Amino acid sequence: MLYGILDDFGNKFPRLEYLGLSGNHFTGTIPSSISNISSLISVGFDSNRFSGYFPPTIGKLGALQYLNLNNNKLEANDNKGWEFITSLANCSYCDNRISGSIPADIGNLVGLQTLVIANTSMSGVIPKSIGKLENLIDLALYNNSLSGLIPPSLGNLSQLNKLYARNSNLEGPIPPSLGKLKNLFVLDLKMNYRLNGSIPKEIFRLPSLSWYLDLSYNSLSGPLPNEVGSLANLNLLVLSGNQLSGKIPDSIQNCMVLEQLFLDNNSFEGNIPQSLTNIKGVAAVGAIVFSLSVIVLVWRLCKKLKSSQKTVAKDSIVDGHYRRIPYPALLKGTNEFSEANLLGRGSYGAVYKCVLDNEERTLAVKVFNLGQSRYSKSFEAECEAMRRIRHRCLIKIITSCSSINHQGQEFKALVFEFMPNGNLDSWLHQPSQDPTTNNTLSLTQRFDIAIDIVDAVEYLHNYCQPLVIHCDLKPSNILLAEDMSARVGDFGISRILQENTSEGMQSSYGSIGIRGSVGYVAPGD
Repeated sequence: MLYGILDDFGNKFPRLEYLGLSGNHFTGTIPSSISNISSLISVGFDSNRFSGYFPPTIGKLGALQYLNLNNNKLEANDNKGWEFITSLANCSYCDNRISGSIPADIGNLVGLQTLVIANTSMSGVIPKSIGKLENLIDLALYNNSLSGLIPPSLGNLSQLNKLYARNSNLEGPIPPSLGKLKNLFVLDLKMNYRLNGSIPKEIFRLPSLSWYLDLSYNSLSGPLPNEVGSLANLNLLVLSGNQLSGKIPDSIQNCMVLEQLFLDNNSFEGNIPQSLTNIKGVAAVGAIVFSLSVIVLVWRLCKKLKSSQKTVAKDSIVDGHYRRIPYPALLKGTNEFSEANLLGRGSYGAVYKCVLDNEERTLAVKVFNLGQSRYSKSFEAECEAMRRIRHRCLIKIITSCSSINHQGQEFKALVFEFMPNGNLDSWLHQPSQDPTTNNTLSLTQRFDIAIDIVDAVEYLHNYCQPLVIHCDLKPSNILLAEDMSARVGDFGISRILQENTSEGMQSSYGSIGIRGSVGYVAPGD
């Protein structure tokens, strides 16, 4: 027998937060009274037989974060049925899984003033025609999978005030044409790791750029142009996590209202300009932030100077060469997961050394023990976490493998870069009673490793979107590369925090309750 939902359903449960009706045989229309439950956070109507139009008043649910209407018989046509999409603009906490690419003819919407494609699964390139939207004021293209070049046609958007394109896969140089956006007061292109080249001087000449300029955690290189001093009205400048070099120009003293300046994790050299004392913004805070950033910057510079071209070459191979590695290749590369290639074993499974055919580079394969469901969740958690994070102080994932092994059993594994110097725990707790220079860490090495770990945790807690809490940070999960630089690994019980929320968790994986290893329970758990 098939049933629908009563019309006054929304009036009977005024404090309801989670409504899950998925996977049933409900029919009829979804009552508009649902919109009266202002406390609703999550709504699942998927996999039923609902029909008719979805209530256009859904936008009244200001706390809504999740809405699933998949696999029903809901209606919509050119004249009616899509109104609820417009109303969802009021649900500021509600992300979505809209996929596909931005249509090439979006430039025909010449009257458009605000365009937000954020927190979605949209992919493809930003079409050149977007430069025809001459009335556009706000453009937000963040937290998605958009790729390719930033089209130079964006420079035609003469009315644009805000441009957000952070945390995507944009690549290539920043077009100098952005220097034509004379009304722009915020520019955010951070965390596009393939965005490279030098910073165009034209950007620093934007007279209205006053709120903030954030180009952090990209692959920008070259010197900081003298034109940076033209940002006389800028409050916040963030250039962290790039490959910028040379001296900090004295012209930066002209940024008279600058309150926060972040130049850490670059390759700047020379002295800190004395002219910085002339900057008069909320000055004490800026000075403290800058001083701390420079300390980290100097140590990072020393470490970078020790890195060889060979390491850089290897990293490029990982990024561009390995994409899909099938189970038979892993089986052969580990000599059928032999004990001779075993690197370590834990409750989750085991890690093996692997050398693929026709490849000189050694890999590490983490094979999960799927005997219990919690280990499968650990695999899912680590895949989810590693999918979202990219930082040079985090272990670099090459691919994952979910297949059936030669015994007909389920097989799940992650493939990582190989760390030839093992983990930090083996260096701190040497079994040998005779310490030598070959089996102990110097004070400088210990300090460098600590800085790498701080860099990684700072990124996870403050810059990763959404934020990630490791939950099991301990010496055995700190891996050491050939040059003894550190990589944080093992995200099997990590937490992914909901974006823009200081308390609630969006997802929680792995074990329930207190997390971490005995003796190393993470703070806050």
